[in-house]
Amino acid sequence: MIEIVNPSHPDKVADRIAGAIVDLAYEKQYNPKIAVEVLIGHGFATVIAETNAHITRTEVKEVVHRLANIDKIKYIRVPQDQHLANNQSGQFRCGDNGIFKGVPLTTEEKELRAIAKVIYRKYKCDGKYILDDKNDRLIICQSNARNIDLIAEWPFAEVNPLGEWTGGSDVDSGATNRKLGSDMARSVTGGGLHGKDLSKADVSVNIYAFLKAQKENRPVELCCAIGDEYIDDKCYGEIVAIARSYIKECGGFEKFAEWGLVGGPEPSKFFDLIK
Repeated sequence: MIEIVNPSHPDKVADRIAGAIVDLAYEKQYNPKIAVEVLIGHGFATVIAETNAHITRTEVKEVVHRLANIDKIKYIRVPQDQHLANNQSGQFRCGDNGIFKGVPLTTEEKELRAIAKVIYRKYKCDGKYILDDKNDRLIICQSNARNIDLIAEWPFAEVNPLGEWTGGSDVDSGATNRKLGSDMARSVTGGGLHGKDLSKADVSVNIYAFLKAQKENRPVELCCAIGDEYIDDKCYGEIVAIARSYIKECGGFEKFAEWGLVGGPEPSKFFDLIK
């Protein structure tokens, strides 16, 4: 059983805004330090960035307007904590404490990913979808679509159980890292994927664990402490390099935020890097 939300869901829009701001930081520096939180809803947006990269209010406003069509923005930029900054000086060390889990995607999860992308190509609006193979249920909640059209395309699905709806951030608020189940399936742990640079274990170790689980077709569990130089017998810098390759294949952090790990590039492209 899995639920997937599409890139126009307000929570995913918040993830994409955070990812786009991280992309801005990487345009300015090769290894920036940044952590971004985004809250949007009802015509307002709040963006908080802890970063050593100089990202202006104008740049943030352009991102928020492009992705959320919101112009009323509160932007707070503060420097990264000096203790955290010192942890990364000279070489990559683990950026946080954490436990991380990678789990192979099931046929059910891959099937819903494909269904969600087909629907989203036609309806570029807020939507969420559930597939429950055990009980033979496909639930499609798609905004700004006629039920008669959805039923014609998906006759065995339960379509918009409460009727047709509009969706978007004028109906519901959105916040970063609130849809990790959609992004990570059964690989969810405490760390959020979005709005952070590659030094953060929440990004790099989550990506690494997910890829290793797909390669070895078994669950992978890892833990780390802030400052660790090695995880899973790998230099932390090597894990960061693998994650950098993955994000590049996605097309950047904003594109990564659209579907997360569940809908990202083909994992087998990175198997040679997982030894």
